[in-house]
Amino acid sequence: MIPEQQPPENRSTEPKQVIPVIEERIVVDKQVVETGSVRVSKRVSEEEKTFEIPVLSEEYSVERVPVNQYIETPPEAVRYEGDTMILPVLQEVVVVEKRLLLVEEIRISKNQKMTSASQQVTLRREEVIVDRIPVSGNPTVGISRQDATGSDNQ
Repeated sequence: MIPEQQPPENRSTEPKQVIPVIEERIVVDKQVVETGSVRVSKRVSEEEKTFEIPVLSEEYSVERVPVNQYIETPPEAVRYEGDTMILPVLQEVVVVEKRLLLVEEIRISKNQKMTSASQQVTLRREEVIVDRIPVSGNPTVGISRQDATGSDNQ
């Protein structure tokens, strides 16, 4: 046993009071609760469309022009008058003296003609359907979105 100690004279003899210090703490937890689900489906539709497409075609007309002239020197192999290309046709003629006879010129002209052609084209479009399915299993809202042009057909 420990002998009881005597308080020193400068200490008070009153009993000590204890003040409890309390701290509250909280524990936070979360749970995942399924409130519903969605069904996503896609539908592809095809549509036949006719487009007018410009088509460029070129035609050449050949005109033979008789010249029948004797010449001293051969002309240029090819010459142009505007859009017309002219090719000389030469023939050697045997005579006492040999001369060049320009028999004819061939004139080739280019004509451009713009026409329009119809073309049948198949266009496809996709449609996405989203249905929200609540926990009970009954679909509630149907949302559909179509093509990349931003048009919305529900």
